[in-house]
Amino acid sequence: FLKMGLALGCLQVEQSTIAIREVFGKYEDVLEPGCHCVPWCMGRQIAGYLSLRVQQLDVRCETKTKDNVFVTVVASVQYRALAEKAVDAFYRLTNTREQIQAYVFDVIRATVPKMGLDSSFEQKNEIAKAVEEELEK
Repeated sequence: FLKMGLALGCLQVEQSTIAIREVFGKYEDVLEPGCHCVPWCMGRQIAGYLSLRVQQLDVRCETKTKDNVFVTVVASVQYRALAEKAVDAFYRLTNTREQIQAYVFDVIRATVPKMGLDSSFEQKNEIAKAVEEELEK
């Protein structure tokens, strides 16, 4: 039954997922969860899928404090793609995880070296807030 559905151009998009439909390689539409008709014989195809689930990325960053002590900071970032910005998330971002990791590295390496070892432990909320503000941009 599944093979016959694919031959006829029927497609099921799972819950918490969206699909990007193209016509001859050009963006056409975002397909919400459910059953859809994507007639491949008319040039329509699925370019890919995008998960809308919350994902977690653990970033380990080694940096030096103000008093010349090397510390390893682990930041756990939870993120998800927004359905209303699905086209940007699919076409503009090449590797989401690496781009988030780069932003987190930049913030940690700019913030922690201004603090002493003790104050870096005490001000972990300020570091987290700086990372969150940078990622929201």
